[in-house]
Amino acid sequence: MTSTAVVQRNGWAATAEDLAPLAFAGYAHFTAMQVRGGQVRGLDLHLRRLRTASVELFGQALPDDRVRSHLRAAIEAGPADLSLMATVYSPAGEFTVAGAEVEPEVLVRTGPAASGPAGPLTLATVEHERALPAVKHVGEVAKTYFLRQAVAQGFDDAAFVDRQGRLSEGTIWNLAFWDGAAVVWPEAEMLTGTTMGIVRRQLDRLGVPQRVQEVTLADLPALAGGVVMNSWTPGVAVHRIGSVPLPEAPSFLELLHRAYQAEPLTSP
Repeated sequence: MTSTAVVQRNGWAATAEDLAPLAFAGYAHFTAMQVRGGQVRGLDLHLRRLRTASVELFGQALPDDRVRSHLRAAIEAGPADLSLMATVYSPAGEFTVAGAEVEPEVLVRTGPAASGPAGPLTLATVEHERALPAVKHVGEVAKTYFLRQAVAQGFDDAAFVDRQGRLSEGTIWNLAFWDGAAVVWPEAEMLTGTTMGIVRRQLDRLGVPQRVQEVTLADLPALAGGVVMNSWTPGVAVHRIGSVPLPEAPSFLELLHRAYQAEPLTSP
């Protein structure tokens, strides 16, 4: 009988001794994915994310084949459909300078499959710029803090605005907009999501126009719809950001989901 949750370190069941130091550590990065039928979409994007972030944080990266073997071990130990998070960290720990002889390690956790909220959502706006925005790193207290603040104010979640007044991303989401004919991606410093990468390349294959531009709150009334997306889902409708309403755009939402479904599932 397969378990609904797995925690493995370097491909083997993690012990309390393995996990105890990590419970208090915050220098690591990760990727999250949905597994369906033992396979994932955008595996190449997840591997590239882990590889480039490891070089940025640790000065070296594990071979893709080794990372794939760790992902495969966790997937094989669980049900066919699940959520998976792969975290890469240094055994040297925080507040240290580790040399090339200290290889990063991989912690993989699985849990029940997820598909995100139904929406539509309302997003509070917060002036915030993430440190190392291109890296999906752990220990970001601001994301949960601003989510909680937004909910306390009657919103569902929060969107970040940078010092130039540009919308960048949500707490755990990428933003995307629709102008009635083309998909509009915000231009700002942000994390490029794997789902975002999947959708963009599949929209290209479908011949759907896309562009990247600065998007401010003042620009929203001219747009025809907006969504958030992450590893759970390629699109949840957003009907208000701050005090600015966004129109319903069911065809936009359908387009994003169709593009995502066009991405083939692959095995690690």
